[in-house]
Parts: sequence; structure tokens; C-alpha cells
Amino acid sequence: MSAARRSPRLDVDHLLDDPRRHVIVCCGSGGVGKTTTAAALGLRAAERGRKTVVLTIDPARRLAQSMGLTELDNTPRAVPDVHLDEGGRLDAMMLDMKRTFDEVVESHAPPERARQILANPFYQALSSSFAGTQEYMAMEKLGQLRQRGQWDLIVVDTPPSRSALDFLDAPERLGSFLDGRLIRLLGGPVRAGGRAYRAFFQAGFNVVTGAMTKVLGGDLLRDVQTFVNALDTMFGGFRERAEQTYALLQRPETAFVVVAAPEPDALREASYFIDRLSEDAMPLAGLVLNRIHIDGPGGVSEKQAIAGAERLEELGEHQLTAALLRLHADRLAAASRDQRMGERFTAAHPDVQVTRVPALATEIHDLDGLREVGRLLSE
Repeated sequence: MSAARRSPRLDVDHLLDDPRRHVIVCCGSGGVGKTTTAAALGLRAAERGRKTVVLTIDPARRLAQSMGLTELDNTPRAVPDVHLDEGGRLDAMMLDMKRTFDEVVESHAPPERARQILANPFYQALSSSFAGTQEYMAMEKLGQLRQRGQWDLIVVDTPPSRSALDFLDAPERLGSFLDGRLIRLLGGPVRAGGRAYRAFFQAGFNVVTGAMTKVLGGDLLRDVQTFVNALDTMFGGFRERAEQTYALLQRPETAFVVVAAPEPDALREASYFIDRLSEDAMPLAGLVLNRIHIDGPGGVSEKQAIAGAERLEELGEHQLTAALLRLHADRLAAASRDQRMGERFTAAHPDVQVTRVPALATEIHDLDGLREVGRLLSE
């Protein structure tokens, strides 16, 4: 029996039906099908009777299209034409990074102070493009949704980051930056002779200031000081909320579903993420091995198909049959490669539960397609 067959199976329906489970986080490297997986899990959970909201951070807007919505924004919207079981509900939303940051400022600062912060050029650049802001605000929005208590289950599609680990690391980096000693120091008055300005660069902040100066010009320091002074009443709040949401991710009510394709880079990223979840004591549900090729029942082998195609090509006969035989051989080769990749992963992580989803012939573009993915996830 192969290592792939010995790997424990991820029971997706049990995961979705468990009333103790309130958050499912779909994570993995870019381009492996996280958004489709998150949407399919949300739809299946709702149609099995759970009040579900899907939070996506995917800029391609595929989730809205597949759910029959013209658009998604920062407000959860009901998904139409869902076959809801008794008590079920499905809402969906797409993170607006800047709007979420604005909401944090508006809810934690007096009105006049909030207006000062929102109008500040440094804040506008920070809230729109600073590295880690998207991941931080994804965590912020998750915390907000959980506090509202309107849903049994929140399914999160993590940001399309360069590394899946950015989702866990970036909020802490941004919280530390906003709550750190250095940026507090920048709030002090500029000393005579520009010594504080020089110290600013000498303190190792060159990367941040270089990027911001391109946007803001030579008035960067003044804008930073104005921002810090206006934000003074909120210091500590960013880190505190990040820590609260981080604690939520560690509780048993949360489950991480790592999504990967049978490709070396994607599985390597999945392995890193699984190891990190273990180190941080975060609950891993299992791995979705997505878009795998299936060799199907017994029949013509890869070698037989290639040999048959070559013979027909030499004879100059039945060219269509020869082409089909080569296509069959290619499919078998892909299935064999995918199986080896899966076995390599399970050999390194023998206790990780796995569900395998076959590659589909067409793109997912509607609810029926998502239902089919949900069915395949649960098999």
C-alpha cells in the first residue's frame, strides 16, 4: 500500500458540521485554488444548515462572479439562489483594506482626531500600500466578524501573498511598527540642526522612508510626526487587537485548511506553513491537495499508449487515434507525477489529514461549479 493511501483522510463534512468550529482559514501559496476552496466550503456549510460568511481577499473578484453577485465589498452580502438547509445562510464579502483601516481609526479615535488621521498623507500611504497592511486588516476584519456573532462559521480566504507565512507574520510586524519606540520617537519635535531627521535615517528605517518619500516628497518627517501625534490615543490598540485575533486563531474553534497544488513550490510552501502552525500551536485541520490528475481504472498503460501511437505514426494511419493515445499517455504521466508529489508530502507529514480534489476540465464560474468542488472536497 502506498504512502498516499496510508495518509489519513480529511473529513470535510465533519469539519463543516462541527458546531464547535466557528472559523476556517484557507491558506497556501498563490494560484493553488484557495479562493475557490473557501467559496466551496462556505457554500457547502450553508447548504448543510450553518450560518456562514465567506471573507475573501482575492483581487481577481472570482468569488463574486461564481456566487452570482455583481460585486463584493467590505459589507457582507447575502448570496442568492443557495439551496439552504433549515437554519442555513450564506453571506460573502471582499476585504477593502483601506476602508477597514479607516473603520479602525473612526471607531477608536474622537471624531476630530479621526479626521486628522484620515486626512494625513502618511496615513493614506500607510493604509493603502504599506507591506503587511492587507494581512493585518484581514485579521482585523476576522476579529470584527467574530465579535458580531451573526454567523456560526466564518471562512477566510487568506491574501495572495508571496509567502503563505505572511498571513501570520505581517500583522505582528505592522502592529510592532505602529506601536514601536521608533515611530513614537518620530512624534517628538524636530531638534535644532536636523539631528532628529538624521537619526531617523540612521536608525535603520531607510527602506520605509525611501518608499514613503517617493510618495510623499520631502515633507515626510512632518507628515509622520503629525500622524503619530494624532494617533497617540490609539497606540497600543493595534497590537492589542492583533494579539486578540492571533489568540482566536489558536483556539479550538478555529481550523486551518492548507491548500496546495501537486507542484514542488506549492507543496514546499504548504510544508513550511504546516510546520509553522505546529510551532505556534494553531489547529490544523488538514491539506487540500488540489487539481490532481487521476489515472482512472486499469486499461492501456502509458508505455503501451506511446508504443501504439508511434506505430500508427510510422504507418501513417489513424492519425486521430495516435493523437488520442499520446493524450492518454500524457494524462497518465501527469497522474503518476501528481501521485509521487503527494506521496512525498505525506511521507514528510504522515499525520496530516489529506483530501484530494481532481483537476476539473473547466473554470468554476457559478454556484453549481462550487457545489461540485464541495462534493469533491468531501469525498
